[in-house]
Amino acid sequence: METAHRHLLMKVARTALERAVHDNQRMTPDPAAYPPGLREPRACFVTLKKKGQLRGCIGSLTARRPLVEEVAAMAYASALEDPRFSPVKPEELSDISLEISALSEPIPFPVSSEQDLIAQVRPGVDGLILEEGRHRATFLPSVWDELPHPRDFLRHLKQKAGLPEDYWSETLTFQRYTVELIHGA
Repeated sequence: METAHRHLLMKVARTALERAVHDNQRMTPDPAAYPPGLREPRACFVTLKKKGQLRGCIGSLTARRPLVEEVAAMAYASALEDPRFSPVKPEELSDISLEISALSEPIPFPVSSEQDLIAQVRPGVDGLILEEGRHRATFLPSVWDELPHPRDFLRHLKQKAGLPEDYWSETLTFQRYTVELIHGA
C-alpha cells in the first residue's frame, strides 16, 4: 500500500476515533472521495494503545465494505464497543496511538495435527482463525510479539475461543492471513 494511502487511512481512523469519543457519532467516509485502492472491500482491525498498553481492538475477518469505511467503523467500535474495556474518554485521546491491520483474504490452513500446525505456522507473519462448532477466535500477527512460540500462540488462541488449551479435534479448522500494519500517532 502506498505511503499516501496509509496516511489517509490513519487520518480517517484518528478522525473517527475523535468523533466517537467527543460526540458518540460514527464517521461514514464517502469512498468516492478516496483513491481506488481504499475503495476496495477489505477486512481490518483497528487497535488502540494507551501508553503502549492495549486500550481497545475491534475488527472484521470478512471484507464487507470499502477499506476506508471499515477503518472508520472499527475505530469507532474500538473506542466505544470493545467489551474488555470501558469507553475511551476525551481526556485519554492525547495518550492513544492507533494501529490499523489491513487483512489479506483468509485462506484455509489444513493441518493433520497440532504438531503439523506448529511446524507450518509462520511466527510473526501469520494471523490465525480457529473454528470449532460455535467456538471461533483469531489472533493478529502482532500477537506473536507477546507469544513468540507457536505452541503458546496456539494454546492461547484455543483459550480465547473458549476451548481448553490442550484441545484437539479432527473437526477443528484453521485459516491463516497476513496483514499490512499501519502505525500512527
